[in-house]
Amino acid sequence: MKWCVVKTKLSFIVQALFAGLLMLSQQQFAIAAVAAPPPPAVAARGYILMDYQSGRVLAESKADERMEPASLTKIMTSYLVSKEIEAGRIKLSDMVTISERAWRMEGSRSFMQVGTQVPVEILLKGMIVQSGNDATVALAEHVAGGEEVFASLMNQQAKALGMTHSHFVNATGLPDPQHYTTARDIALLTRALIRDFPEEYKWHAIREFTYNNITQHNRNLLLWRNKSVDGVKTGHTESAGFCLVASAQQDGMRLISVVLGTAGDNERAHESDKLLGYGFRFFETHRLYRAKQPLSTVRIWKGAAENLPLGLQQDLYLTIPRGAYQELKAEMRVDHPIMAPAAQGQRYGVLNIGLQGEMLATRPLVALSAVAEGGMLQRALDAVRLWMQ
Repeated sequence: MKWCVVKTKLSFIVQALFAGLLMLSQQQFAIAAVAAPPPPAVAARGYILMDYQSGRVLAESKADERMEPASLTKIMTSYLVSKEIEAGRIKLSDMVTISERAWRMEGSRSFMQVGTQVPVEILLKGMIVQSGNDATVALAEHVAGGEEVFASLMNQQAKALGMTHSHFVNATGLPDPQHYTTARDIALLTRALIRDFPEEYKWHAIREFTYNNITQHNRNLLLWRNKSVDGVKTGHTESAGFCLVASAQQDGMRLISVVLGTAGDNERAHESDKLLGYGFRFFETHRLYRAKQPLSTVRIWKGAAENLPLGLQQDLYLTIPRGAYQELKAEMRVDHPIMAPAAQGQRYGVLNIGLQGEMLATRPLVALSAVAEGGMLQRALDAVRLWMQ
């Protein structure tokens, strides 16, 4: 198998895609020096700044070091409850009886009374907005019958999401030596929550919530200070310090910041705002290609059709320094010759995106449609054509 290699300046491909054409150029282009400045100093034990669409990390420090998540744990609880709702196993209207164990929970509370019945929707808002440990345990008991079983579901979900440095023993985030995570894992979890459950995620922007005639405010100060912020969750214990996961969106670009172990409520908000500002000021995110859109049409031999469209299985987003878009280069390596039959989704090449000699993204080029094997005459004719080439 040989490669057919085509290099081109990326902007040409993007323009051609929107025009319904693909223009490939062999010309080499000089790369301008485009780079973002280093991130600001962040007063936290660990932190990370990630672009939501591309997953690119823009800044980090001790992002893989084990730390206590405190109530950031409730992001995972929220994810699992939303997953159960989506699967139809529970409903927002389900009435949950508040157990004595849930009622007796220490720390932040939503003031649920033992023996009362509360809808799942109210419990979710109590957990998300008020960070109520009583509401959180009630949800865990409703989903899994007990918090210990729910914790096992949390660990299974963490593994499925690629959270390789996390372990949960409860649904609330109360301190335990075996209850830990990392800034990177929390960013991955938050990205999954926003992606998989956008409707439930909207509740993380609620500034205050009233239950049992008691109004409590969301502890995420950035919901008041930064109009682009729409979540996500605060956390605090004496041992964990003050933690905050924040997400903000500007001009179609969404960022996720995680700061762990700051000195106070104002500090976690200030450091998070600093990270988000850095990301929006010095980076930009583009969707370069849509999924299932032809990037190239290649010859397929001995098939019922002569042409095979190739493209990507998923949208390709890229986060780059501001001003670098015109300097991106794309390179497609396509198998040659390609023989029928071809199955839809089968890999026949690779797309590489580079900037300043650095490889930023590599994605497989796959068949966007199936091509069956041609008849005997077609196969014979193509065999002769290939031999002549």
